[in-house]
Amino acid sequence: MLAGLIALTLFTTPHEAKWKTLFNGKDLSGWTAKVKGYPLGENFGNTFRVADGTIQVRYDKYGGKFQDRFGHLFYKTPYSNYILQLEYQFSGEQLPDGPGWAFRNSGIMIHGQDPKTMRLDQDFPVSSEVQLLGNRSTANVCTPGTNIVMDGKLRTQHCFDSSSPSFMGDVWVKAEVEVHGHGLVIHRVEGKEVLRYEKIQLDPNDRDGKALIKDGKLEIGKGTISLQSESHPVSFRNIRIQVLDK
Repeated sequence: MLAGLIALTLFTTPHEAKWKTLFNGKDLSGWTAKVKGYPLGENFGNTFRVADGTIQVRYDKYGGKFQDRFGHLFYKTPYSNYILQLEYQFSGEQLPDGPGWAFRNSGIMIHGQDPKTMRLDQDFPVSSEVQLLGNRSTANVCTPGTNIVMDGKLRTQHCFDSSSPSFMGDVWVKAEVEVHGHGLVIHRVEGKEVLRYEKIQLDPNDRDGKALIKDGKLEIGKGTISLQSESHPVSFRNIRIQVLDK
């Protein structure tokens, strides 16, 4: 029995000790909301809330209209080299005036800009998005204000699909993103790789991307992490990060 316990400890402790929980399951400590049209820190309509040990994105106080009030919930610490894991679940109905493309659509924004630098009416932070969907392939990549390199070529197209299966209905899905500074980025779904790219960089042809360029430097090697609000109810849980060596 003792030998079994020792073996279990040796197997689990070193790995699990590397993980840090970003959400305490009780409140939004460490997280700050930014909703389009409202100042940083004003959680309009209680968009982002905590219930049943999850971060919930809800719109019951929006008066039945989304009105392009895209929102993001930012974690307090920027990161560079890491693995981020979480589970997400879509539920309920999209607000009727939400964009068609936003049906069962949310995301994890990585290498994002400091929310203090966002315009009041800016839709999305300059970032790379791990796009989370509940109606087709998930863990795609979209690039608000940025470009990426894929298969050795600079890609300026806004979104690229992953190879993941579709997860229909109100099911919990595990998503993971592995980020190596300005280098490789890997998206995984349920533990399987579905997409990879590298060299996230500012887009000089985008208004918000261009505003962040300093001394001609385009490369993005670190940034904020945020969760999206795009008009369809979604929940997040088990949010944790493992910081990697450079």
